[in-house]
Amino acid sequence: MSIRTRFTIWRPFATAAAATAALLATFLTPAVAQAQREPRESQPVYSYDNAVREAVWVDTGLDGDGDGKTDRVAVDIVRPREPGRQGRKIPVVMDASPYYSCCGRGNESQRKTYDANGDVVQMPLFYDNYFVPRGYAFVGVDLAGTNRSDGCVDVGGRSDIQSAKAVIDWLNGRAKAYTSRTGTATTKATWTNGRTGMIGKSWDGTIANGVAATGVKGLKTIVPISAISSWYDYYFSEGAPLYDSGPDWLSDYVDSPDARAKCAAVQRKLVDQAPRTGDWTPLWTERDYVKDAKKVKASVFLVHGMQDLNVRLQHVGPWWDALAKNGVERKIWLSQTGHVDPFDFRRAEWVDTLHRWFDHELLGYDNGIDREPMADIERHPDQWVTSKSWPPRGTSAATLRPAQGAQPGVGTLGLAKSKGTETFTDDPALGETDWAAQIDTSTPGKAGFTTRTLTKDLRLSGSSQVTVTASPTTSTAHLSAVLVDVGPDTIRDYAASGEGITTLTDRTCWGASTAGDSACFRQTQAKTAPVDYTVVSRGWADLGNYADPGKGVPLTPGKSYTITLDLGATDHVVPAGHRLALIVAGTDKDLIDPPSTRPTLTIDLSRTSARVPLVGGAPAFARATEGTRTAVPEKSLDGVEVPRTVQRLPEAWSQ
Repeated sequence: MSIRTRFTIWRPFATAAAATAALLATFLTPAVAQAQREPRESQPVYSYDNAVREAVWVDTGLDGDGDGKTDRVAVDIVRPREPGRQGRKIPVVMDASPYYSCCGRGNESQRKTYDANGDVVQMPLFYDNYFVPRGYAFVGVDLAGTNRSDGCVDVGGRSDIQSAKAVIDWLNGRAKAYTSRTGTATTKATWTNGRTGMIGKSWDGTIANGVAATGVKGLKTIVPISAISSWYDYYFSEGAPLYDSGPDWLSDYVDSPDARAKCAAVQRKLVDQAPRTGDWTPLWTERDYVKDAKKVKASVFLVHGMQDLNVRLQHVGPWWDALAKNGVERKIWLSQTGHVDPFDFRRAEWVDTLHRWFDHELLGYDNGIDREPMADIERHPDQWVTSKSWPPRGTSAATLRPAQGAQPGVGTLGLAKSKGTETFTDDPALGETDWAAQIDTSTPGKAGFTTRTLTKDLRLSGSSQVTVTASPTTSTAHLSAVLVDVGPDTIRDYAASGEGITTLTDRTCWGASTAGDSACFRQTQAKTAPVDYTVVSRGWADLGNYADPGKGVPLTPGKSYTITLDLGATDHVVPAGHRLALIVAGTDKDLIDPPSTRPTLTIDLSRTSARVPLVGGAPAFARATEGTRTAVPEKSLDGVEVPRTVQRLPEAWSQ
């Protein structure tokens, strides 16, 4: 039995309204009458309970598991029955995932369930419940090597991407599918017009990025949520390892039992071609989607948490900029959360916006979403602002320079070039929260620099770069650069287990339900923390990669090296009354692995600077810092707890 929910849009006077519209049309010009007849929103007019539920296996054309047969990927489909009877073809919303059986999807870790015939009963998340009654098909694809699919997981490589691309080819009549995993009976997607939108969080959204970068015909839009744009940047940051393992661990984690038995060669490749040295190899080139942004034809609606320490913000800036360079239609949401789905931090607005986005991109409805502001940005918990473009027009990089202060390691930050040096010793037991808490105190593990107290708000928007010239005392050294808003605030507690949300017990419903697939999900609310400072952006590097970001070399103790660290994208306002700080240090505890030695580094301040994207550029910085510098008492500042050890799995579900 299909259950309607309070979020279903009812039209109780549809007949009367139609009659009134027809009468009015006789008094209107043809253009106005036509505009009023054109739909602006898809309605839940189709039965979810009576929807077609079926499975097909699409031939990828690859033999990843080396069994002498091309791999077939399992494709579970839920689609309304009525359009086929009416001779109408419908678009597709697709989520291709490695998680449908091993780990689950969403805040409640839902997995696919099946009936005795092998057809899907529960499809995770709300997409099928909500969009199928509105005239869309929902397609859930098991990546090769997972759940009911053949092949091997290759972690963002050719097999992963082809798993989903082949399905789009099949939806558009260019690939072959079978009614079973091993049989010979084929089937065609005669019920669809081939127009496809891909969506997904984390690895799922990463697949959407990768498929879009192939330029496949039929893919009209992607909605990547907390997604990877280059797999090297998931495991390394300019040579500095972000995790203590590589993609082979991840592949083994999601492989089906059948894949584990067959995929030793793929596993070996993931070990051998992803060395822990952090050197760039052809394996990473294959998994770099940014380089192929010029092929992207689909529009992109990107969503990311600005405190995501799993899929970090280095995955946003280069991808977004490359898409812009190639004229791709774009929209972006940036939240204060960590690795959290918008369904769990802005639910009602998210469902409405996603609905209108798909209606516009897949059904062609002129609902105005393409004329709305490009960016939605969470400025405070549950308080959002919009920006017509992102970064906003008038944003330009200001070069900020550190200078010595009255105490070692407690310096100033401004526009004027300075002289002198600062010294710190790498302490792997400390991280960004330790450094920021002691920003006004001389400590041996960091060098900190702060602006004057701002007299005007200062908005950072985009990706910063910090160039450091340093001489180490050992042959290996890692560097961290952190931008900090120093001043009191209440923010989402991104370091807590929910990464900025708390999951409640009551539920709200989004779409239609059946006995086996509920559209009702546990509510959430913002989990906040009062703080004295907020880390705004961060970046890391192995100093041995000074000459080549993709190739490290041993350092000569005492010799100076210059390297530029790429910080994650952000959009943050440092308000009047606060200060902006730059911290340069060594190992950022739990966010990068330490080097093999414990160096002391001396920074040449005359050749160290931060290029920070500011709305209004350097003049805005000058106006905001034109007051006199006042003495700041030494005290320990409070922030969020130390961020928990980041996961090696590009997925995190809040509890």
